[in-house]
Amino acid sequence: MKKDRVVIALGGNALQADPKDTTAEAQLITAKETAKPLVDLIEDGHELIIAHGNGPQVGQIVATYEAAAGVPTMPFPECGAMSQGYIGYHLQQAIREEMLQRGVQKNVAAIVTQVVVDKEDPGFKNPTKPVGSFFSAEEAEVLQKEKGYVMKEDAGRGWRRVVASPEPVDVVEAPIVKTLVDAGHVVITVGGGGVPVIDKGNGVLEGVPAVIDKDFASEKIAEILDADYLIILTAVEKVSINFNKPNQQNLDVMTIAQAKQYIEEGHFAPGSMLPKVKAAMKFVASKPGRKALITSLEKAKEGIQGKTGTVIVG
Repeated sequence: MKKDRVVIALGGNALQADPKDTTAEAQLITAKETAKPLVDLIEDGHELIIAHGNGPQVGQIVATYEAAAGVPTMPFPECGAMSQGYIGYHLQQAIREEMLQRGVQKNVAAIVTQVVVDKEDPGFKNPTKPVGSFFSAEEAEVLQKEKGYVMKEDAGRGWRRVVASPEPVDVVEAPIVKTLVDAGHVVITVGGGGVPVIDKGNGVLEGVPAVIDKDFASEKIAEILDADYLIILTAVEKVSINFNKPNQQNLDVMTIAQAKQYIEEGHFAPGSMLPKVKAAMKFVASKPGRKALITSLEKAKEGIQGKTGTVIVG
């Protein structure tokens, strides 16, 4: 079997098995289970680049600062970098331990990654991603006036800050990641979609309060590194149309044309499967021969062997 360069995007369940248990200890235990199917791929000889989400974790970091001070005190880009750091630490510890147990001699490193976004991205005109704690209407008004935050009421639970979700343009640390991967190391990168930055000119970068979708960031780094495969992991084994309906149909293969049709018909939820399908389509369309797979963490090895999952093709 051909040994591929694989970018693998971990879903939230790969880091928090129980959404109610948000402790660091629980996350490390989950990371150790997550490491097993990842090391299966490494053991098979594939070059592995690992991306991950950070939604719950960055929210906890923001909320902790808010609880301590009563108002937000830590800039959002810094909170994103913190989440990258500690999630990366857990994953590299867990993967290293699993490799040692199997006698796999490789190094693993997590890179705090900055991802360039366009300051004119339309997402900045309509922030939608809620972050941090809930506030009263009065507190929200103060934050809007004093800090310039965009605050929105959230389903009767209170007011929350919302930030933009721009598309990734480039990955600043991509040359470093490529050097490490080319040297045979396992790399964890674009965690949580990366820390969003804008280019102010002459190479000067500035962090901006935003959330980059981790599936689109994974697609971008996969393109840059000339990966053979983009594997997007989620809670289900296969992509479905008519999901959770009596006529649900699980898909083994989906062409780009079919995916476009299913999107138009509204089969994929915006906050769930839709970004995964769109990222997979974008990667496959970027160069002939590239493949994308959407499946569950447990089925990643079988998926890359063509035994399960949903393969997206041109």
